[in-house]
Amino acid sequence: MLFSSLLFIFLFLPLLLLIYFAIPKKHIFAKNITLLLFSLIFYSWGEPVYVFLMIYSAFFNYFMANLIGQARAKGLSGKRDFIFTVAVNLMILSFFKYFGFLMDNINNLFGSNIGYTALALPIGISFYTFQALSYVIDIYRGKVKPQKSFLNFALYLALFPQLIAGPIVNYKDIETQLSQRETSLQQFGYGCQKFLYGLSKKVILANNLGALHQSVISLTGDEASVFSLWIGIIAYTLQLYFDFSGYSDMAIGLGRMFGFKFLENFNYPYLSKSVTEFWRRWHISLSSWFREYLYIPLGGNRVTVTRHIINLLIVWSLTGLWHGASWNFIIWGLYYGVILVLEKYVYGKYLENIKDVMKHIYTLLIVIIGWVFFSSSDLGAAAAYLKNMFALGSLDFFNIKTAYLLKTNVILLVIGWLVALRKPLESYEKLSMKYPVLGVIFTFGIFIISISYLVFNSYNPFLYFRF
Repeated sequence: MLFSSLLFIFLFLPLLLLIYFAIPKKHIFAKNITLLLFSLIFYSWGEPVYVFLMIYSAFFNYFMANLIGQARAKGLSGKRDFIFTVAVNLMILSFFKYFGFLMDNINNLFGSNIGYTALALPIGISFYTFQALSYVIDIYRGKVKPQKSFLNFALYLALFPQLIAGPIVNYKDIETQLSQRETSLQQFGYGCQKFLYGLSKKVILANNLGALHQSVISLTGDEASVFSLWIGIIAYTLQLYFDFSGYSDMAIGLGRMFGFKFLENFNYPYLSKSVTEFWRRWHISLSSWFREYLYIPLGGNRVTVTRHIINLLIVWSLTGLWHGASWNFIIWGLYYGVILVLEKYVYGKYLENIKDVMKHIYTLLIVIIGWVFFSSSDLGAAAAYLKNMFALGSLDFFNIKTAYLLKTNVILLVIGWLVALRKPLESYEKLSMKYPVLGVIFTFGIFIISISYLVFNSYNPFLYFRF
């Protein structure tokens, strides 16, 4: 089930809100049961079998975390249980996400023909596994105490707003909210507004930009051109941002409706003036997770230069692998690892001395090239796209088909960049603060437009379901 679906907006969410707020505020236990049951229904709607995998993950991590916590309380290390717990979580994730990738590479490397059954990827497994790992690691480190209530822990792991696409929520950030939270009319209103803003980004912008990208990559023979490939990847650059940040906004808004405060996951990344800054602004919860639970334990930057470079390359290769079981994702991660090393140790000091507009152009060019690896089906397809994009192939630079694409989509691309660079949002926020009634009217307007798109447009993918 998608947040950007009529079923969710007009049936699932209203029914949940009706039941949830019919329960008195003091009965937090009943509210949590309601949220957990609806979260399981939400997940099982598209994954009826894999919901049992998630339930198993909740039981396993709850039980093992308590064993580790008890050992720590007695002055013991609990290291053996900790390693076992982390290993089981990673083995489950690896089996479902990387088994096919491993078998393909074994067959290619040794020329064998070992047969296997391709497994469907459980939706959201990367997200809820990382949440479980952060919980277990923080208990082992002594940063949090084990959750006594299995209900509360299961709710933390399965809470539907952030279950299938993040943001990745650390247990320590919502520990108190699981048992003590309140929802005021003002906070509920903010949640609704945040949800609707995210919905409009997803439905109005991401879906239409995605359709443009699909029309470009479907061009064949003489229809394609160098310029059309640039149009396609720029459309994808905007689509991915609005698709994922829109879904994150919807998740944050839904969480706020029920009294949960999730941290922001995007901070206008395309405003960045370096790749280092870009990754402080893009998918913040994932970057923070890798930094806290992998990069710093490896030694971070408090090591020799050689070791620091190795740490960066390890973290970014695994970041790429987290996104998908394919070599193009691993290369995508290493690509960013190399760029970050170069910014840190080679040309970063020179980058600081150039004009801001040139910094923006440099960053966007690096990011756009990176999205070619991200959007391609495999490494070969990415290499072919880049080759033609930089006029190293046989394609014309511009043709009639490209002129048509540009003419019919230039307004969409301009609006996309304006919104990505915050200008309309700033005006909207100022309008809402100065004239609340106009703010409500505008919010209602984008809701009506979004619903209209959902009713009359069947193209409504969500890119991060792949991960």
